[in-house]
Amino acid sequence: MPLHPEYETLLKQMAEVGGPNLSDMPVDQGREMYRMMQPENPALVVGSVHDQKIPGPAGDIPIRIYTPNGDGPFPIVLMFHGGGWVIGDLVTADAQSREVCRGAEAIVISVDYRLAPEHKFPAAADDCFAALKWAHENVEDFGGDSNRLAVAGDSAGGNLSAVVAQMAKEAGPILRFQLLIYPVTDGSRFDTESYIANAEGYMLTLDSMRWFWDLYADAEQRMDPRASPLLANDLSGLPPALVMTAEYDPLRDEGEAYGARLAEAGVAVETIRFDGFIHGFFAQTQTVSATRPAMQKACDALKSALN
Repeated sequence: MPLHPEYETLLKQMAEVGGPNLSDMPVDQGREMYRMMQPENPALVVGSVHDQKIPGPAGDIPIRIYTPNGDGPFPIVLMFHGGGWVIGDLVTADAQSREVCRGAEAIVISVDYRLAPEHKFPAAADDCFAALKWAHENVEDFGGDSNRLAVAGDSAGGNLSAVVAQMAKEAGPILRFQLLIYPVTDGSRFDTESYIANAEGYMLTLDSMRWFWDLYADAEQRMDPRASPLLANDLSGLPPALVMTAEYDPLRDEGEAYGARLAEAGVAVETIRFDGFIHGFFAQTQTVSATRPAMQKACDALKSALN
């Protein structure tokens, strides 16, 4: 279908403002721009918000714990932010973490994993898995239920959610659900139909994805399922999943391919394409009203799986 009118207006306004492409910026400048695009939103009130640091494989990992109103123990959702493993942090994931906390009635633990190029593959995946294990082992400290665990993330965060789910299948803990929002699943190719059709003009570009991958992992590393979860040999035994993609997104086809492979492996999965949408819709519910049903769908799926 045509680009949604709200996105047509948004992209037109961005084109008029102009500015350099992300892939042409120094990394620090790109990170600051991303924070400006996705600021914190304390107006989305939750029961409590708490920052702390937890042990990681290479030092402390900052996390932010969002707790809903009411009495626990609550289910737990590990939230891994997007940003191509290069940009993004607790600030840029704040609004979506608050929305999921409220909508799914779950504790959300947002993870500030190490970023490339300072910390290349597999640093991000290792940190995210360490955070999952910490959450499972320390539930009494924050009112969580270790039997009701899920992972969630968008873009690179969707990649990390899929990867952590695969790691947890082998080493525990048991996950009840994985929410994969326009996930990166395959770094071995950039020639899918969606990469070709949506190479530029829809916020996330082919050049940006090449830039992210080049900073995160070399060609050989991209064949590792911890970088490209679509390349794993066996997807059976993974937790149920919701895969959400956007029509005008270079990553659309690899996200849908991952959903198809999950289904082929006998995993309970629902794959939904949001026609007329672009990459990033999960973080835009306060600025693009048409995206709110997508957030509600994600929260409903989490709530159903965890309760």
